[in-house]
Amino acid sequence: MSEPSKRDAKAPRFLQVTVIDSEGKNWGTLMASPKDFSSGSVGYYCSGKLTNPESSERYQCGLTFTLIGSKPGA
Repeated sequence: MSEPSKRDAKAPRFLQVTVIDSEGKNWGTLMASPKDFSSGSVGYYCSGKLTNPESSERYQCGLTFTLIGSKPGA
């Protein structure tokens, strides 16, 4: 596999993602870790479960942050 076209030298070690709904209620916090994607791009990835504070129903979540222009050949 080719090396990414670029990396962000000032990228933090992780991202903290807090989900707040339209009424201002906190559903939870996820931690996104650095990831080298199979496409060759780099960024962050997190997955986890969040809870609706009103109903206590749980939701599964997956989230990617991809560095624009990091895909080899981009």
